[in-house]
Amino acid sequence: MMGVSGGEGPGRERGPVPGRILLIEDDANIRSALGMFLHQEGYTLTEAASGEEGLVAFEARPSDVVLVDLLLPGIDGFEVTRRLRRVSDVPILMVTARTDTHDVVAGLEAGADDYLTKPVAAKELSARIRALLRRAQPGSRPPTTLSFGLLSIQVEAGVVTRDGQGVTLTKTEFRLLCELASHPGWVISRPQLLERVWGYDYFGDTRLVDVHIGRLRAKVEEDPANPSLILTVRGLGYRLEP
Repeated sequence: MMGVSGGEGPGRERGPVPGRILLIEDDANIRSALGMFLHQEGYTLTEAASGEEGLVAFEARPSDVVLVDLLLPGIDGFEVTRRLRRVSDVPILMVTARTDTHDVVAGLEAGADDYLTKPVAAKELSARIRALLRRAQPGSRPPTTLSFGLLSIQVEAGVVTRDGQGVTLTKTEFRLLCELASHPGWVISRPQLLERVWGYDYFGDTRLVDVHIGRLRAKVEEDPANPSLILTVRGLGYRLEP
C-alpha cells in the first residue's frame, strides 16, 4: 500500500492552528492512510474519490489546503488544479506516484504550489501543509509601493499593475515577486527563495522556483521569452532589474 510512510513519526511542530484540508485521491487505501494521519494532526478533513467529487466538495465548502492526486480517473489532477485556480488561490499540493520531471512541471504550471511523491513521508507532509498554511495567512507588510519601469507593486494592498493594467497573481507568485522586488539588483539563489517564499529549509525542490519564475515572467514581462525585468544569473539564481 502506498500511503503515509512512517519511520520518523508525524513530525508535530508548533505553527498555525490546523485548518480544513480537501483530499482528492481515488485509491481508497491511500485515502484512508492520509486521512487518518491528517485527522491525528487535528485537521478538519473532506475526502473525495474523484476529481469531479473534489470540485463539488470545494464549491460546497472551500478548504484551506487542497491535496490532489495527479492520476485521477475522469477529470485528472492537472485539470482539477486548473479549475480550482480559476476560482481560488487556495494552496494546492500535488501528490503523485510519478517522479517524471514533465509531470511535475506540468502540475506546477497548471497552478499547483508544490508537490509530494508517494509514499508520502508523514514528517514531510506535515511540514509542507504547515508551510502552505503559514504563507496563506495575511501578514503585516509595510505600506509601500515598489516601481520598476512599467511595473508597480502595492505591497500592502497585494496589487500589481503593469502599464496601469491589473496583473492577476497567485499568492505564491506575489510573494515571489515581492521577495525579488525587495532586493532589486541582488542575486537571490533558488534555495534562498525556497526558504523565504515557500518556507522550506531542507524540504523542497528548486524546480518549484524555476516554474513559478516562468509563470511570473509570463504575467509581468513584455516579452517573457526575452525577459528584461526578472533575470536569470546562470549558476547563481535570479535577480530583479532595478
